[in-house]
Amino acid sequence: MSPFEIGILSVIAIVVLVYLGVYIPIALGLVSFVSIVLMRDNFDLAVNLLKIAIGDSVMEYTFATVPLFTFMGLIVSKAGLGADIYAVMNSGFKKVKGGIGMATVGANAVFAAVTGSSIASASVFSKVSVPQMLAYDYNPRFAVGVVAGSSVLGMIIPPSAMLIIYSFVAEQSVGDMFLAGVVPGLLLAAAYVIAIFLMGRFAPAYVGGRPAEETEWMSPWEIAEKTLPTLFLISVVLGGIYTGWFTPVEAGAAGALLGLVIAAIRRRLSLQSLWSTLLETGHITASILFLITAASIYSRMLGLAGLPNELGDLLTETQMSFFWVMVIYVALMIFLGTLLDTASIILIVVPLFLPLVEPMGLSLIWFGIVTVVGAEIGLLTPPLGISCFVIKATLNDPRISLKDVFIGAFPFAVVMLIVLIILIRWPSLSLAILN
Repeated sequence: MSPFEIGILSVIAIVVLVYLGVYIPIALGLVSFVSIVLMRDNFDLAVNLLKIAIGDSVMEYTFATVPLFTFMGLIVSKAGLGADIYAVMNSGFKKVKGGIGMATVGANAVFAAVTGSSIASASVFSKVSVPQMLAYDYNPRFAVGVVAGSSVLGMIIPPSAMLIIYSFVAEQSVGDMFLAGVVPGLLLAAAYVIAIFLMGRFAPAYVGGRPAEETEWMSPWEIAEKTLPTLFLISVVLGGIYTGWFTPVEAGAAGALLGLVIAAIRRRLSLQSLWSTLLETGHITASILFLITAASIYSRMLGLAGLPNELGDLLTETQMSFFWVMVIYVALMIFLGTLLDTASIILIVVPLFLPLVEPMGLSLIWFGIVTVVGAEIGLLTPPLGISCFVIKATLNDPRISLKDVFIGAFPFAVVMLIVLIILIRWPSLSLAILN
């Protein structure tokens, strides 16, 4: 077989192995290693490329952002900042049709800016938002759908682990990727709020709910007490990166320290919970860096196989336009999203398409935002739908089935697709803060 044929088979083999349940980094690394040996008939070359992959990926200073932002997200979650933001939003929106859903979206958008984790958001708001909506007679499918849909904001609004992974694959600045994610993240949050308003207006039976006449606005002091810690943390982290005071690594360190101080002041952190947070940070960091290492050797294997160049030549011969390239790209990401997690999609698909997009003169920062938003749709679609599984497991309510969660999340997946089309049509939205 030619190197090109081996490269094609390796990509198929990786997807099949992951779908069969093989741990993603193992599938990426093992298939890539074996493919290199088959292509060059040289075991030593494969070993040397593996060494280079490790040295050029996880040993880089930039990836210190992974444990720092992970620790910050876990700490602020334990400090109860998510519940506080939700309480403030909820006090103002309860009287609006679908208002608790709008409050959930708003709180998730703010919470995403200090956690960067869809899983954390899904877990927190399953506990604080869904019971509230059920208490006010909202449709259970709508309630879980709102939480599932808004949880994906954690992977778009910075700091986001997915933006860090993309920045490595595409060799782009982590700081630039963070800043580029702000406007698309806020745009998606606004689109969710509009969608909830329209559902409440034109499909009130699906939304359900009753007005909470007894609810009053919090006092200014209560609002300040619950929101200022979060706003200060966001200002330090994102403001420090935007002004150039901090590198992304330094911003992660400052955010982690501030999160620790806030949790300590609130007396929400015991020594036991601090130790469990450190252990969880280590587990998450190890899994992400293992993924990045495996993706590095995978990219080198694709280069040896000449797969990106062959695909580029194919597009040139067929004279495929930008429109059709993006249609194929988005369709592929949505399809893989039904099988794989977001990180896997980025690591498998992006190295194939980067050599096709770059010669078109397109911004790789914009392409990264499109990639993350497109891949995130998979968090809401069966059979994988990680956010949906997390919500079901967190609720542990026999009245709400996994099918209910997926059906409830579907309208929000459609909204994500509409926002994705807007971001593709108007790239300036992703680059607004950078320009």
